[in-house]
Amino acid sequence: MLFWNDAGVWQWRHESLLAELHAAGELDWPKTVIDGSDLRAMKGGPRPVRARSTVLELVPSTI
Repeated sequence: MLFWNDAGVWQWRHESLLAELHAAGELDWPKTVIDGSDLRAMKGGPRPVRARSTVLELVPSTI
């Protein structure tokens, strides 16, 4: 898959599929969504904070 990616196969396939759908009148451009979730953040994104544990902690009662 990396070889295909480096060779531009996925980009070509994506563009040709869009062209085919557009030619057939199957794309509704006003309803088109651009999703960048597959793009790598070149400068890195914010580091997520470690989630708090949801494990029940047994502590002595202070009552």
